[in-house]
Amino acid sequence: MDQRKADELEERLIDFGVRIIKLSGHLPPTPAGKHLARQIVRSGTSPAPNYGESRSAESDADFVHKLSVVLKELNETMIWLKMISKSGLMKKTLLDDILDENDQLARIISTSIKTVRGRMINRK
Repeated sequence: MDQRKADELEERLIDFGVRIIKLSGHLPPTPAGKHLARQIVRSGTSPAPNYGESRSAESDADFVHKLSVVLKELNETMIWLKMISKSGLMKKTLLDDILDENDQLARIISTSIKTVRGRMINRK
């Protein structure tokens, strides 16, 4: 991935994390709402700094490992978003855009992992 695209992806991940922070503030102050807010803030803000770490990976294997952590956190965030939606704690229409962004980011990261893994296999 070239520098410009990597910078753009990092910005999208940062923006995603900010949106998650704001979303968490709109959850009700019930035990369930507080629990979901804590969980989604943890998983939804993690991809950006982990992606930042991947950009200074020491090897392709390290890069894949760090990107795998990003993907894991995005996948977890997707589950929390779906739980929020299905529980009725927030209107589904308010979540559609962030669910779509989560999906797009996960697909980009997954493709990057596959590309680098393929490159690693071809070198052997």
